[in-house]
Amino acid sequence: MIYVQRLFRDIPGLWPALIGELRSIHHPGPRMIDEFECVVSVLLAIVFAHALGAQNVGWAAFSGYMVMRSHVSQSLMRGSLRLVGTAAGAGMALLVAPMAVKSPAVMSVALAVFGGVTLYFALVGRRSYAWLFTGLTFCMIVIEGMKHPTESVLPFAQSRLLEIVAGTVACILVSAASTFLVRRRLNLQGGETAIQTALRHSSLWHSGAVRHSVEAAIALAFIPWIWVWLGITSLAQSSVTIMAVMMIPVASLGADPLNPVTSKLLLRFVGCSAGGLLAIAILFGSHHSPVLMTLALCLGVLVGRHIENGNAATSYIGTQFVLAFLVVLVPDSYSNAVVDPGIDRLAGILIGIVILEPVLILSHFVLGHDSRKVQPPPTHEPTE
Repeated sequence: MIYVQRLFRDIPGLWPALIGELRSIHHPGPRMIDEFECVVSVLLAIVFAHALGAQNVGWAAFSGYMVMRSHVSQSLMRGSLRLVGTAAGAGMALLVAPMAVKSPAVMSVALAVFGGVTLYFALVGRRSYAWLFTGLTFCMIVIEGMKHPTESVLPFAQSRLLEIVAGTVACILVSAASTFLVRRRLNLQGGETAIQTALRHSSLWHSGAVRHSVEAAIALAFIPWIWVWLGITSLAQSSVTIMAVMMIPVASLGADPLNPVTSKLLLRFVGCSAGGLLAIAILFGSHHSPVLMTLALCLGVLVGRHIENGNAATSYIGTQFVLAFLVVLVPDSYSNAVVDPGIDRLAGILIGIVILEPVLILSHFVLGHDSRKVQPPPTHEPTE
């Protein structure tokens, strides 16, 4: 298959591109300012998350990272959409979870329908980030309820909101300070991205997005059954992986969406594996010292953001590197910093790849595509 040949042909080129980005990390300029903004935002998000009593501090740190944009107005908009989407998804999950956790079949239908619908509007809607987080949050909370069917999902939903609030507020504060105290003096202004412009002019109906969303829905529907068959505990992160990698520009959903999604899966695997393994090594090497872990965290965030802001072919690796790096390295409690929760979350991310790819390949063979029209991996707004 052409898309497989292309992937293996492109893999050797990733390493030189990454090395080239790392060699330029010491050069001053807008990229360096953005990288230090992210470092400060992540640190402040961790402080806020501990103060608020959030359960998964690493996700608060990643929210502080992902919301950051080049102007406070953009950061505020992105953070607001993240909050609105999370609140909407949590509310729907609280309504559906008591019924869904009673049966794998009901759970499967709930994940497929809600996940597929929200992904579709995330692909074609103007407020795509809010739609994406509505679906992500719903899936995460309902799947968490599946693991503890006799308990309420309310504490997990509350913690998820606290994590988003901590990360978003931290990011907006840092972004505002940088916009008015640093960027304004250096005359650095952020503009609308190509993806944002395309979304403003997109149509609410897109046949390729329908098929794409159905493929994601089928993959999500397998999660309850994998829990029943294998008892894997980290499947909430698998649902995040499925929706995040299926979030690609609508323009890429033409002749063959399999290639860009598979490329994104590959980049997610490379980035998450590198970030997760490095974080595990740091945890053991630092002997869980908060000072050493914090210094390593700052360096890891800076490196990941630098890669994300560089070569379009490898930028998604930077995003995923930071994702895995933070969820593994940032403990929920520094007094009890252990590696097991981080490894569990990383495993869930990788399992999502294993669930989704066979669905995409089967859809490709059953419905068929003109392989001569395969498109290259798209540039995109970073997602989870």
